[in-house]
Amino acid sequence: MKTQIEAIKGVIFDLDGTLVSSELNFSLIKAQVGCPAEQDLLDYIEQLPSPYMREEAMNIVHQHELLDAQSAKLLPGVVEVVKALQAKNIPMAIVTRNFDKAATLKLQNNPLPIETVLTRTDAPAKPDPSALLTVATQWEMPVDNVIYVGDYLYDIQAAHNANMRACLYAPDVTPGYAEQADFVIHAFDELVSLIDNYAEKVELC
Repeated sequence: MKTQIEAIKGVIFDLDGTLVSSELNFSLIKAQVGCPAEQDLLDYIEQLPSPYMREEAMNIVHQHELLDAQSAKLLPGVVEVVKALQAKNIPMAIVTRNFDKAATLKLQNNPLPIETVLTRTDAPAKPDPSALLTVATQWEMPVDNVIYVGDYLYDIQAAHNANMRACLYAPDVTPGYAEQADFVIHAFDELVSLIDNYAEKVELC
């Protein structure tokens, strides 16, 4: 029996650590808001008992994100890959756990020809698949044809929760959870070859 692998026709990117650099110190942020080290920061804040506590904690997060946004730089190979995909008429979008002002600042300082950007201000944060599904709907594209590229476990989980393929970008150390991804790339330009290899539906025996 043959298995069919759908062509990759659209690419959604994570932002921090994938397209731009980030120096966010999550250990420090968690300590400042009282979040246990093993718990997700945004989940912890959402579960705080009063609106005031949630607002105060989120203000701390926003301050760190905006500070980080000021120093963010495009990562190696990003511009070339984005231009190459643009030349192939492959639609691109960004889905990030940043809040909108931080993401906007990062992309103002590091412009890319990617118009669709969804933040946690627009949709529930990853690994919730809502933002990824919104992009696929806007493109009128089956999720089987979309790949999500990111550098962390949440990116893999979000992609699979949306029934999309997950590509982990691991330029330095390959984490243990890399085996959960459908693809792993260690240099950004590997993405173009990957997409070229899946430009058409592939049949596997």
